[in-house]
Amino acid sequence: MTDNAAGLIAFVVDVFRAVDVADARTLDADGLVLHSELLIGDSLITIADRKADWPYTPAFTRVYVDDVHSTLERAAAAGARIVTEPTDFWGDVLSRFADPFGNLWWVYKHSSQAAWDDESGSEPAEQAWGENDDDASWEAYTTPELEYIHSTLVKAMKELHDPRSQR
Repeated sequence: MTDNAAGLIAFVVDVFRAVDVADARTLDADGLVLHSELLIGDSLITIADRKADWPYTPAFTRVYVDDVHSTLERAAAAGARIVTEPTDFWGDVLSRFADPFGNLWWVYKHSSQAAWDDESGSEPAEQAWGENDDDASWEAYTTPELEYIHSTLVKAMKELHDPRSQR
């Protein structure tokens, strides 16, 4: 839900090269977009306008792309704020951006080499998880990459705000 469905649809088409399924677009009696469908690769997302009395509900959307850097460049050019630069993350490359409409996007690319794959031959944390003390927290498995990914998410969450409210 957004305050500018047409703008967000155009943003998603531009940034992700999405296909707007025009026949699916439905307008409500008040002229607001009640339903739309966009194809990003083989995935479908819907976008609609929020009504005046509906709460702010930002979307947190995860999208896999072929080229993270080009996607982020298009997003930034369209007014997005890059939240997390491309970072190795459990066999993928992860990045994030906040769009101008108040949503947070996780942008992934499958990677051929995991962040833990190094010369040490150490066991990946995802395999070791659960084999250690049951009372251990996630911090026991952290890496600089995970710390960066976590800290940028915490910062981005604090910066989200209802576009209708004054800062």
